[in-house]
Formats: sequence, structure tokens, C-alpha cells
Amino acid sequence: MNKQLRVALIQGALVWERPSINRDNLEKRIASISKEVDLLILPEMFTTGFTMNPENVEHSEGKDTLSWMQEVAANKDTAVMGSIPFFENGTYTNRLFFVASDGHHQHYDKRHTFTLAGEDQVYTAGTERLIIPYKGFKICPMICYDLRFPVWARNTEAYDVLIYVANWPKPRITAWDTLLKARSIENMAYCIGVNRIGTDENGHEYPGHSAVYDTLGEQLVFSQKEEVVFAVLEKEHITVTRNKLNFLNDQDQFTLEV
Repeated sequence: MNKQLRVALIQGALVWERPSINRDNLEKRIASISKEVDLLILPEMFTTGFTMNPENVEHSEGKDTLSWMQEVAANKDTAVMGSIPFFENGTYTNRLFFVASDGHHQHYDKRHTFTLAGEDQVYTAGTERLIIPYKGFKICPMICYDLRFPVWARNTEAYDVLIYVANWPKPRITAWDTLLKARSIENMAYCIGVNRIGTDENGHEYPGHSAVYDTLGEQLVFSQKEEVVFAVLEKEHITVTRNKLNFLNDQDQFTLEV
């Protein structure tokens, strides 16, 4: 069993609704990484920005991007994750892919579509959580607005790492910082948030604030600029903290209907 998980948070600006350009830009940034990493994490809708007009790009772009992620994962011998607009069976989803170095992939569809922007009118909401066993760690991926709903992230599977990819704007960035920390504390898990920076076509500004928090809510890394941020997650930290405090054992018991 691995004792560490080395993660890289890719925080950068995105070009509006231009998947090929965004893939090229990200590929150059990823190629420049000289450290060995186990997981590369990209922001929400990393090929387009947070668009409510996914029809402005070809339907095939989703599958093209998945193929690109598989190539990146193979070339860097690591896993890659991030969300994109994905067209399938006549509908769009905000779909997060987790792609292993051997090409195997799993996906999670955003459960809480952002009604304030009309995302619920464009993208079909997901109904199932995803827990990914990877290198001795259990990872729970989520997307942006999911962060505001703690019941959905409730740690009933003893996962080790909770990850949010996002396009979270500047006016509400205090909520982002606060809720990431809260999710780590209440779930006794590492909590990672990967946001974008820059300004999108609608004039929304994104300040980054990508960060990693440990199981006690201590901030390990934080960034407000265009860069790759690295962190090492320690399995022993999770085990020691949970054995010492045992807070998860006292959770209220209930079920969630979706």
C-alpha cells in the first residue's frame, strides 16, 4: 500500500469555448512538470470555461478530450482528472473524468448544477457519487457547486481525499476558502480545491485560491496565480488522526434520496 499520494493542482486561465487551444496550453504546462506525481488535477470545464452554451463546440470534443487525457496520463505515467461538457445520448452533462495511466477511466456527473447561472437548464444533473480506489487512497471527486452541500460529501465510505474542481468567481471566494476547510474538518479527510484564474467571456473574474487542507483543516498549500501547485498527502496522517479522535464514528445515521 502506498504511504503517500503526490498531487499536482493545475491552476490557470482558460480560453472561452476553445477546447483545442486549452488542451494545447495545458499540455505544455503539464509537460514542464519535472517532479514525479501520482495525480494531475485540472479545473472544472477546463476545455471551455463555465459555458452555458456547450453547443458552440463540436459534440465530439468530449470524446476527443477524454482521448487527450488518456494520452497525457500514459505519457506522464500518472492519473489525470478534471471536468468537461460532455455530450451523450442527446444530452449534456458536466462530467468529471478520472483517467489512470493505463487508460482506464471512471466518471462523475455534477450532482448540484448551478441554478443561479441556469446550469440546471443545460446540463443533466448526476445522481451517483464516485469513490475511486487509487494507490492505497480512496478518492471522492466533486464539482464546484457541490461544495455548498455537505450532506452530499458526507464521509460514509471512509474516503481519504475529497477533491473539488471548480470555476469559482471572485465575489464568493471567501465561501470557497471557508467551505473547503470545513469539508476537510467534518469528513476527517484531505480536501483539495482546484480553481481557475482569469476572466471569462461573461466578465466573471476567477482568483484561483486552489488549496489543499489536511484532516484537521490545516492549509498545506495555497495559490492565487497561474502555476502548478504540488502537495504530498500522507496516509499515516489520516490513520493517526482518525484513530486518535474517532469523530466519524459519532455521525448521525440517515440515508439520502436523490
